[in-house]
Amino acid sequence: MVIIMEYVERKRLLFFGLPWTFTKYTVGEEYIVVNSGLFRTYENDCYMYKVQDVELQATLLERIFRLGTVVCFTGDTTHPKLQLIHIRHAKEIKDYILKTSEEARRKRRTLNTLDISSGLSGDEDIL
Repeated sequence: MVIIMEYVERKRLLFFGLPWTFTKYTVGEEYIVVNSGLFRTYENDCYMYKVQDVELQATLLERIFRLGTVVCFTGDTTHPKLQLIHIRHAKEIKDYILKTSEEARRKRRTLNTLDISSGLSGDEDIL
């Protein structure tokens, strides 16, 4: 039996952590989806294998109201820095994204590498 995990969180107001915004984050095993807007809605997807690094940020007010902001650094063209702002269970979601993104890269047999020659124009000699 395969258990599929999925987190659904809403962006919350920093004041008391109330979910009165129109932004919803869905974190699944294969993707991260950001739905936002009331009259004009937007849906943005990022495949989990494109997530390269994850960071957890929490200001003093966020810690008081048990919220956090998860920042995903991705290889996605629309959102190279995908932020899940003011969400509950931020540490748990950050750990989940880190683990499942690594598994997704292994499944797809992808490899993330740094381009160390990005600053060179091609005329310089490398010693």
